[in-house]
Amino acid sequence: MSASFVIMAAGLGSRYGGIKQMEGVGPHHEILLEYAVYDALRVGYDRIVVILRPDIVEDFRERVGKKLEGRVPIYYAIQDYSSIPGFYSVPAERVKPFGTIHAVLCAKEYINGPFAVLNADDYYGRDAFTELRSTLEQLQGAGDGCMVAYKLKNTVSPHGSVTRGVCSTENGQLTHIDETGGITLQSDGRITAGEREYPGETPVSMNLWGFTREALDDMEDYFHSFLRNIKDGDIKAECLLPVYVGDRLSEGKLGIRVLTTDGSWFGMTYHEDRALTARSLQALVAQGVYPEELVDA
Repeated sequence: MSASFVIMAAGLGSRYGGIKQMEGVGPHHEILLEYAVYDALRVGYDRIVVILRPDIVEDFRERVGKKLEGRVPIYYAIQDYSSIPGFYSVPAERVKPFGTIHAVLCAKEYINGPFAVLNADDYYGRDAFTELRSTLEQLQGAGDGCMVAYKLKNTVSPHGSVTRGVCSTENGQLTHIDETGGITLQSDGRITAGEREYPGETPVSMNLWGFTREALDDMEDYFHSFLRNIKDGDIKAECLLPVYVGDRLSEGKLGIRVLTTDGSWFGMTYHEDRALTARSLQALVAQGVYPEELVDA
């Protein structure tokens, strides 16, 4: 069964302070996304869809796309305001994209079957992609999806707070997800968000999801409802995948199979994360997980 690998790379990177999707962090200035694609191709994904801002499409194609063209079908989806339905007028002062649900919908025309969707600026590890790929073949209908859950202690940044989807599970199914901001690793090792302390083993979403193509129609309905309910003057509202999942769970319209991993996250939420990401990739190269150069691998 064909499966698409959909990478969301259209974020503004406001906390990072630059275009982190294009930051060269590998031994030969590879961007983090290239390692995800390398892993994906080796575990059976056969179509790559990259969601980009208009201003970085050509740079991405030159630096990454040309290495892949001819080896695997690769498509470039553009997340901009041109895809917003006519009933909604985008405020002139709005700068932010409309979130991850909108991003996925911008890629709809390129997705031809079940798909994995993930962030471009996070490192997930091959094992997560492998387990997700096999589960995609089991999904049936718009109401059946899956996700990979990480242990919270393996996903925090030493350089500042992060946002994670804190998960509750039962019998391998997601029962609730709470999109939680301000999660902070304290100097004594505790993990807190506001007044609440979280155990390190708490399962969290890192925006690594799997859905059927039929789910895209439901996401579109959800996004249109979101637009109709944006308050006047709100120029930062975003329609997010974890919130969509949480709402559809509570409505009984969606079931999410939870796949777990002991893998450790690293990524580039803050500019200070860049050095750690580069060291982590170099260590994986030294261990033989990745070749020194990905281009001909």
